[in-house]
Amino acid sequence: MLAFMFPGQGSQRPGMGRPWVDHESWELVDEASLVAGRDVGALLLDADAHELKDTRNAQLTTFVSSLMVLDAVERLGIEANFCAGHSLGEYTALAATGSLGFEEGVALVTERAAAMHDAGNEHEGTMAAVLGLDDDQVAVACNLADADVWVANFNAPGQVVIAGSPKGVEAAGVHAKELGAKRVMALQVSGAFHTSFMAPARDRLRDAIAAADIRDAEIPVVSNVDAKPHDQGDEWTALLSAQLASPVRWKHCLQELSSLGVTDFAELGPGGVLTGMAKRSVGGARTISVATPEDLDKLLTWIGAQPGSDAPAAQPEGEHLFVAERVVVSPAAGIFTPQAFDSDAVIEVGTVLGHVGDHEVRSPFHGALQSFIAVDTERVTSRQPIAWLRTS
Repeated sequence: MLAFMFPGQGSQRPGMGRPWVDHESWELVDEASLVAGRDVGALLLDADAHELKDTRNAQLTTFVSSLMVLDAVERLGIEANFCAGHSLGEYTALAATGSLGFEEGVALVTERAAAMHDAGNEHEGTMAAVLGLDDDQVAVACNLADADVWVANFNAPGQVVIAGSPKGVEAAGVHAKELGAKRVMALQVSGAFHTSFMAPARDRLRDAIAAADIRDAEIPVVSNVDAKPHDQGDEWTALLSAQLASPVRWKHCLQELSSLGVTDFAELGPGGVLTGMAKRSVGGARTISVATPEDLDKLLTWIGAQPGSDAPAAQPEGEHLFVAERVVVSPAAGIFTPQAFDSDAVIEVGTVLGHVGDHEVRSPFHGALQSFIAVDTERVTSRQPIAWLRTS
C-alpha cells in the first residue's frame, strides 16, 4: 500500500525548478503562470530565499513544484492508494486525486496565500518548533505562557510547532525548556499559521473554497483536521476552512495511513521534511523523497516497478543490475546475519536471506544465489548490497 505525501510551506528552495526545465512536466509551470497571472517559472528558477519566504510565493511555488513531480511520477505509471499533504500540501493532495482541478487549485492556492499574508500583517505572529517534548507537555507550556500562543502542528513524536504572538511564543518556549524540551527553534515565517490569528483568512477563503467545485475521488485524502480519510468532495469545504485556524495533526495522519495498511510513503515535491516525519511516526515505514528528475530512477527501484508497469509496490527493496543479475540490498542499518544456503541454492521471491538486526532481508527476485556480498556480523547501512543472484 502506497501513500503520496505533499509538503507545505517552508520546503521551498532557491533554484528548485532548474532540474525540471527540460522535462516534459515543466509545462505545468507555464499553465500555472497563466492562471495565477504571475511568472511562476521565474520564481522557481531565479528567486532568492528572501523572495521565496513571502507566503504568497512560498505557497504557489511549492504547490506547482509538487504537482510537477507528481506529473512526472504518473508518467511512469505509478499511482498511490492514499494521499495526504501537510497544510498547503493538502491542496496538492486534492489536486493529485482529481478532487481539485489544476487551474482551480492554482487559483485557490493563490487566494489562500494572499489571505494568509494579509492576516499575518493584521495580527503580528510567529512560530517555533519544540523538540524533544511530549505533545501534552507542549500544550501545558502554551497554557503557562498566559498569552496568545497555541499548538499549531503535531508533526512527529517529539516534534511540535507552536504559534502565536512573538511574546507568547517566546514565553511558551521558556516553559517548554523548563518542562524538558531539548530545543526550541524559531521558524522563519510571517504569521501564526493554524491558530485563531488566521480567522480573517478563514472567513475570506470560505467562499473561494466553496466555489472551487471540489469533487468526489476514488483515492481518499487524509485530512489535517481530523486525521481521517475523505473521498467525498462536499466534505472538503468545511475541512479546508477549518484547517486554516486549527492544528495540523500530521503525526496522526501518518499513523492513520499506517492503520489503513500503508507501508510505503513517497514524498513528492521540494525538500524532504515529511520523509523524516514518516520515519519517526510510523514504525517500519518505507520512505523515499522525490524532488528532482534524478530521483525518478530511484523511485522505480524503490517501488519495484518498471515504467508503465501496473505492478504494486514490492515489500523488499532491490536494485537492477544486468539482465540476468540482481542485487538484494539491506532494508535497514545494523548487524547482518546470513541464513545458511547450499551453493547455487534456488531463491524464491520473498525468501529470507538473513537478518539486519530485527529486520528480515527478503529477496524480491527469483534466481540462483551466487554469493553473499555482506559477511556474517558485518555492520551494514540501509540499501547496502547484501547478496548477488543470477536470474537465468
